[in-house]
Amino acid sequence: MQLRYVFSETGTGLRRNVSMSIALIVTIFVSLTLVGMGLLLNAQADKAQKYWGSKLQITVFLCNQNSKSEHCTAGEVTDEQRSAIEHVLKTHPDVASFYSQSKEQAFNTWKEIYVKQDKANQAVYSAITAADMQESYWITLKNPKELPEVESALQGMDGVSYVRDLRGVLKPIYFWFTTMKWGAYAIAVFLLIAAIAQVGNTIRLAVFARRKEIAIMRLVGASSTYIALPFLMETLVAALIGVGLAALALLAFMQFIIYDRLRPNSQVVQWINWSDAFASIAVIAVLGVLLTLIPTLFMTRKYLKV
Repeated sequence: MQLRYVFSETGTGLRRNVSMSIALIVTIFVSLTLVGMGLLLNAQADKAQKYWGSKLQITVFLCNQNSKSEHCTAGEVTDEQRSAIEHVLKTHPDVASFYSQSKEQAFNTWKEIYVKQDKANQAVYSAITAADMQESYWITLKNPKELPEVESALQGMDGVSYVRDLRGVLKPIYFWFTTMKWGAYAIAVFLLIAAIAQVGNTIRLAVFARRKEIAIMRLVGASSTYIALPFLMETLVAALIGVGLAALALLAFMQFIIYDRLRPNSQVVQWINWSDAFASIAVIAVLGVLLTLIPTLFMTRKYLKV
């Protein structure tokens, strides 16, 4: 009989405050969706950093006849300079491996990437020969975080035209991942605060609507927990619906954006997967329940003192 009363009062409360319940569900849904998106963006940034970090290479371009670097005063790199550079690469503790690329190899790669795809400038490209290319060393690091040490060891050597790394290319990508992640978190925090306020307002109105019933229950000896149970159930139902909608939104994002569009069309990074999505859903599920139950417990203690 007691459980029947609790469920009956829960249904009655949801019908009485349908507009407030809908507003609470929408607020929870939007805020938890943004929290989940922030978690997914954080997972994506971590995967991108690990993926690119493991593949991060330093490219050391050697002097040729057209180099203008202060370390290319002799024109083409000499055998002695090349030997000195290789000695540094072989003995440096942070270098995992390296390989060289000749002028001919660089010329063939350049033709594959640029010449065949740009039909408008064939006359300009025809004047360039393999002799105009630069020899280079492609270096893989044991730890990408040690890149500055290796770069500084090579940058000032005679015969080195310049040293290139991918940090300049990847830095804007990391920046936007981080910006979107913290932007989603910031908006989510404001909405979570709004959801807590919404819970308090919902409880206040529900208690006011049932003030006579609550007074009678007090007179017959009903406990505070028994009186508060319907209110807890109302907010819990709203939380579960909001969590369910947020979970569906995250799953739809994974399926239609990540799996249908990004993963098949772009292999430049390791994309997030279903395990990351389910981990995010687990977090927002716990957060959604706590977001409603904890404020409800405080509010019922305050408003049920009749």
